[in-house]
Amino acid sequence: MSTLYVIDRNGTQCEIEATIGFSLMEILRNGGLPIEATCGGQGICSTCHVYVDSEFLDEIEPRNAEEQIIVEDTGYFEENSRLACQVDWEDKLDGLKLTLAPEF
Repeated sequence: MSTLYVIDRNGTQCEIEATIGFSLMEILRNGGLPIEATCGGQGICSTCHVYVDSEFLDEIEPRNAEEQIIVEDTGYFEENSRLACQVDWEDKLDGLKLTLAPEF
């Protein structure tokens, strides 16, 4: 097991145990955080939008064109925006920090 650090929409930081093979979206939901994930992880709804701490951006695959469009259309796009359903947990992500994006 490894650890994911999350700042929720109220500014509260929590730690969640993360398991290899799960997406960030699944880990966040399993950890009890309010991630709607309306599309069930298909990468088309943006209700799992998060901001990944910049020190980890090089550790994850970059956004593909479809994900880029989805996060830009949220109205809360940042350069470190990701759809949590599109990032799979790996050991090298131990200690990753992210912030839940505002709901829209």
